[in-house]
Formats: sequence, C-alpha cells, structure tokens
Amino acid sequence: MAPAATASAPTAPHNLVKEAPLHIFPDGLRTTGQHDPLYEHIVPFEKFPKQITGPTVWNPEEYRSKPEKWTHQFTADQIEELSNAADAFLASKTPLTGITKNNFRVPVLAPYLEKLRLDLIDGKGFILFKGFPVQLWGNHKSAVAYMGLGTYLGYFVSQNSRGHVLGHVKDLGEDSTQIDKVRIYRTNARQFFHADDSDIVGLLCITKAMEGGESDLVSSHNVYNTLAVERPDVLKTLTEPIWYFDRKGETSAGEKEFIRTSVVYLERGENGRVYTKWDPYYVRSLTRFSDAGIIPPLSDAQLDAIQVLEDTCNRLSLHMILDVGDIQFLANSHILHARTSYTDFAPPAPRRHLMRLWLATPESEGGWKLPFWDSNEKKRGGIQVDDQAPVAPLDAE
Repeated sequence: MAPAATASAPTAPHNLVKEAPLHIFPDGLRTTGQHDPLYEHIVPFEKFPKQITGPTVWNPEEYRSKPEKWTHQFTADQIEELSNAADAFLASKTPLTGITKNNFRVPVLAPYLEKLRLDLIDGKGFILFKGFPVQLWGNHKSAVAYMGLGTYLGYFVSQNSRGHVLGHVKDLGEDSTQIDKVRIYRTNARQFFHADDSDIVGLLCITKAMEGGESDLVSSHNVYNTLAVERPDVLKTLTEPIWYFDRKGETSAGEKEFIRTSVVYLERGENGRVYTKWDPYYVRSLTRFSDAGIIPPLSDAQLDAIQVLEDTCNRLSLHMILDVGDIQFLANSHILHARTSYTDFAPPAPRRHLMRLWLATPESEGGWKLPFWDSNEKKRGGIQVDDQAPVAPLDAE
C-alpha cells in the first residue's frame, strides 16, 4: 500500500535537473516535460474523499441556460488596451517566444485576469471570451495579443517535440487511426474527453469548420462524485497507478516511450484535491508494447473504466460552440474536455484553425501540489525533447 501524501515539496531527481541554456531558452525557463509521478506520493483509494464539494463541482444545468456565468465579452477599452500592447510588442522586434507580462502591459485588464486565474485554478475552471478581433488584426497580431493575454494566467510550455509554445489545432490530413504515431489535434477526428499536459489550456478560434468541431467540457469533480455513488469500483481502478500513457515518440534521449501513473490522484498535503490526468488515445495506443510483453495489456476492469468514464462525462457535459474570435480557457486539473469530429469547407476556403496555449501554474504561484518532481517548476509539464528550443509558428506545420 502506498504511503499517505505529505505536505513537503517533491525534490527533483539529480539526473532530471538541467540548466536552461540562455541561447536556447531566452527566459532561462525550460519546459520540464512528461515523466512518471513520484510513486511514494500516490495514495490508496481509501485515502480519497467520499465526496468533493465546492465551486469545482458543477452540473451543466447551472450554466447551460446562463452563458453570462461563463462568458466574457471583451469591452472596447479592453480591446484597445490589448491592441496597444500588441503593437508595442511588435515594434520592439522581440521574438514571440520572449513575450512576458513585463513586455506586454495591460494594467486595466490585469486585475480581471488575476481574478480569472484564481477562478480557473480553484473555481469552476473555465471561461469563454468573445469579441477578439482576429479578422481585423490578422494572425500575427492576434497571436501576440493572445499569448500576451496568456502570460497573465500562466507560463507557456512546449506542446510537442517541435517546441511549439503556440500550437495550432488544424486538420493536416494525418491518419487519425494511427494513434501510436499521430496527435489527434492534427486531424479532424473526434477527441474523447481528456486533459492536456498543462495546468491551463487556451483555444482561440481563427476559422470555423463547415460542420462540427464543437466543444464539450465537464467538471471531473462532478464525474468523481457520480462514480463514487454509481461505480465506486471504476473509481478505485482509476486511482491505481496501473495506467500506462504513450509518449508517441516525443521523448528525449534515454527516456522511456511511456509513463506509468494513475488517472485520478490526490494533491500532496492535508485535504488534497482530486486531480484527473486522462486521455484515452494515449492509453489505447500502447499495443505495440503490450503485444511484446513489455507492459501489461489493458485489463477488463480498465476497459470497463474507460467506457464508463467516457459515458459519464458525456452525460454530465456542457456543450459549447466556439465562433471566430472566441477564446476558451480551462483548467486541466478539474475539467475534462472533448471535441466533436468536423468537416472543413472545400478549398480554397480556409480550414478550421484554433491557436492553442498550454500554460503552467507552479505551486509557489497558487498551482496545485502535484505528485511530480517538477510541481514547483515554473514551466512544469508540457512536452520537451532534449534541448529543442521554444518556437511560436503563426500556422500549423
């Protein structure tokens, strides 16, 4: 049986600590990447709460007919402030990867963004901004203003082996059935309920699809409470560190091609909150290792848990449509999100295009106390391959 959680901060294993060369990482901060949890901080099911309470637990009925609770329409003054800050940043000729709160000043909007950050981390966990003028500004200025906005919510981390800190959700024609090689965000396939490898994820809609590509999100704490009543056996399976997650080749030299972790686990310390780390595509794609006997195949209990979790998320989810100029931010700690499949307009019409941010919130700045060595690193999580430099392309590549 695993020992109980402790309040002490985890210490990075010596061989994982690396200096961030300034000629590669201009801010001196390196995305820490994916790795196994500290198993001594994984606690048994008996230590988990019987029920979760508070603002992180919500039902879709609370919000479905009241979009004013989760929608913020940018005011003319806020857009002007973002525009001026973006223009000043562009005039400075600073690379987009060098954007920070210090060189993207929005003093009027900043107090609101601080409250939003707290609500994302410790509250309902999501918001939809409306009225971001992407068509007027174009992709470059929009990217600057969007990333500048993001710096007030967290530190951007790399989203893939190419070092993209500005990601692009777009169908590049890749085969979505090759789930051991292909990242689903680069296809038009359905995305099942999942959490990304960051504390907060942002999506800015540049272009909509002809049909589909709509968003669903769910309080994973509401899902937890529901499973605790309806299927405690499934919940127990999800808390056990028996789950292997594929890294799809996005690994540094000498690293394993998968990690072993729980799906549901607790923060360290007293009254730890319940965190959910999940993506069925990354769990189902490991047959090349299970067939070779390197890891165990998914058990019947795990297969059942995968289906029950997806079905429960669908039943308790809030549906959301992102229009051009909308920005969705959500917390991966206690929100799971999904996307319907979609069909693009025929060429030469532009394809569906969302700009994506992955943002980290370290412990020292109010982030959750996770059972990982990098819990207090500014750019915890994400995907980092060797010393790949951060890049911020303005379109998918």
